[in-house]
Amino acid sequence: MQLELYRIGVDFRTFQYTFGKLPLVMAIWVCMQVSTLLAVYSGLLYWSKVRNNSHTADYLDYFCLAIYLAYQAVFIAIPAYYIAHLDLPPASATIVVVEQVRFIMKSHAFVREKIPVVIQSTSTKAAKCGEDVDPPLDFGRYIYFQFIPTLIYRDDYPRNKKIRWNFVLSNFANVAGAVMYAYYIFIRFCIPVFRNFNHIHVNPKTFVSSMFSCILPGALLFVMVFFALLHCWMNAFAEMLRFADRMFYRDWWNSTNFSNYYRTWNVIVHDWLYSYIYKDLYTVSVSP
Repeated sequence: MQLELYRIGVDFRTFQYTFGKLPLVMAIWVCMQVSTLLAVYSGLLYWSKVRNNSHTADYLDYFCLAIYLAYQAVFIAIPAYYIAHLDLPPASATIVVVEQVRFIMKSHAFVREKIPVVIQSTSTKAAKCGEDVDPPLDFGRYIYFQFIPTLIYRDDYPRNKKIRWNFVLSNFANVAGAVMYAYYIFIRFCIPVFRNFNHIHVNPKTFVSSMFSCILPGALLFVMVFFALLHCWMNAFAEMLRFADRMFYRDWWNSTNFSNYYRTWNVIVHDWLYSYIYKDLYTVSVSP
């Protein structure tokens, strides 16, 4: 970014570097998506069918649980290896990591919601004296769940009747504008502060001064990222998929303490943590 004669000249070389190697990012993303769709669903479907015909359900459950945990560990390790091995730039690596976390949370939500249903269907088969019961899994609903902006799996969601394409395009345009504005803030106010850190002696005074110089730009970057992702991006995909539940965040700007802030600024992640981590850990801790 150059500021000369009251004109701002935007240098996009940093932007191109930051989002570099996008074909590799897309290849990694496709592999993660296919793995989440086929491996998780096929494994759960196989377990549900075998469990219905097994007389040692407990041992089978523990064995399948071990396989599932091993799969999640591999799913974490392989993309992380390729991020380091391919030396992906910052934004490209962030895209892979964020999508990796999203796939893990989505697959866990699906498995966590369907395990009690499968166990119940096994009990129903036993009650019907061995009569076959279809596994309560639907691949189409699982695919739909992969793309809607929620991390809580349900068989059915509230749906809108039509798609407002003007609303979709305006949100994607807002995302592009927010990204460019965030890039301008970063280049104009953050990079100059730390540009010479490798060439000068950094003492505590210099470090604190640099940190305070970036507080306001950092706050602006946070607001831009929040607006682009949790408002525009989520609303665009919700509209395209006719997903009617748009509670992506609450009024976090009115929070008076950190506990309320962390509950309201990202409702999607908070609901997942509450439903599948806190409640399960609480149930385990209070069970005799």
